[in-house]
Amino acid sequence: MNENPEVSERIEMVPVGYVENDYLEPVYNEEVYSKVSKIVLMKEFTDGLYRIEDFEKLYILFYFSKSKGYKLIHRRRYDGEVSGVFASRSPYRPNGIGLTIVELLNVEGNVLHVRGLDAINGTPVLDIKPYIRETEEEDEKQRTEKEQN
Repeated sequence: MNENPEVSERIEMVPVGYVENDYLEPVYNEEVYSKVSKIVLMKEFTDGLYRIEDFEKLYILFYFSKSKGYKLIHRRRYDGEVSGVFASRSPYRPNGIGLTIVELLNVEGNVLHVRGLDAINGTPVLDIKPYIRETEEEDEKQRTEKEQN
């Protein structure tokens, strides 16, 4: 951890793949959650998909490559309320990282077919992780129980 807040630490990441779909511009559109997209992994990461089909849903972490700059306070697009950037799903963020849960439809080699990805065509994908409902719900249940005690 960086002990000096004046010094910023740089982190480099390499995309594991890219999004392919019909969305070319970053605009808010609810219908994106019902549309199918492809995530095309770089060939060298194909083996990392082994047994990915064991899961119905996945977390997709991606980079908002077309979003430049950010505001810490802004109006949320989905409900019109004013909030901080960390209380929103704005693509204009200090680090430009997006996170979405998608439905995995099928896998063909290095290509994932998913539904519900709110990223535009050409978006760099940083990571893919399984969504495990039982684990997520158990974690939430434990947090709720601690809060009530």
